Amino acid sequence: MSHTKALLGSIVRWFDSEAMSDQINLSDTTFNWLRVLPFIALHLGCLGVIWVGVSPFAAWFALGFFVLRMFAITGFYHRYFSHKTFTTTRFWQFIFALLGASAAQRGPLWWAANHRHHHQYSDSPEDLHSPQEQGFWWAHMGWFTCDAAFLTDYKRVRDWMKFPELRFINRFDALVPLACLIAIFALGEALSVWAPGLGTNGLQLTVWGFFISTVAVFHATVSINSLSHVWGRRRFDTRDDSRNNFILALITLGEGWHNNHHRYPNSARQGFRWWEVDITFYLLWILEKLGIIRNLKPIPKAVYEETLERDRARKAGSYASE
Repeated sequence: MSHTKALLGSIVRWFDSEAMSDQINLSDTTFNWLRVLPFIALHLGCLGVIWVGVSPFAAWFALGFFVLRMFAITGFYHRYFSHKTFTTTRFWQFIFALLGASAAQRGPLWWAANHRHHHQYSDSPEDLHSPQEQGFWWAHMGWFTCDAAFLTDYKRVRDWMKFPELRFINRFDALVPLACLIAIFALGEALSVWAPGLGTNGLQLTVWGFFISTVAVFHATVSINSLSHVWGRRRFDTRDDSRNNFILALITLGEGWHNNHHRYPNSARQGFRWWEVDITFYLLWILEKLGIIRNLKPIPKAVYEETLERDRARKAGSYASE
């Protein structure tokens, strides 16, 4: 009976992440295949391209939706909900929480709680997605598939608990991606009738605009867990093994400046030098000028001077990149 109840709980939690939470073993790091079936289905959905083909509109839609949701994850799930590097109104907070949730990376409170835990225990045995402790594949996505990482540690996000709309999105975290999938399919079907010259339809736009785009956003995001702690340069001697990586910064709109971020996580900007491309920060700067967000936290003068000093030392040959 207990086994059946556990299986039932895994299925119910597809829709309600807090259902039967007393059945979850928070020390269980084994692969929970039943609970992650939707995650597996998300990846399998990309194979639909074999049957639906591609059109320029579908490909551009997928790219645009990738950038929009990548920004919602990096700018809001990460820099806002996790680190509070700027302020905004409750309305825009809700809008970008919805956009972030559409990327199927769980709710904003779950995301922020896990990330805050990561900063406290980075690259230690308590860090659930450290490549140093568990290896590449576990850090990349294995941790996401076990029960130990499933529940939201609400003690870490008490500052957001006063917003019932955020708690709702967080608890029923499958609703937004599902609504997004349906909306994209409907758009594709409408375009097949109203704008047949675009050469797309509901199934094609769903495969490209939802499945492929969502999987790309997911793997770009978690590459910071798996790759930014093993590949790149270490400007600062942080207590973890975080690194700066230009390629990852381009893919993730600026998150690849990970060693910078671990040196001073409260800055809205992660590219500390002018040449360190940080697209998320540029977009946040635009939003600030538009009045949508406020109070972007800068890099402190002392940290910026330390950055220049470290770079001068490296150029002089006294600073190792690895």
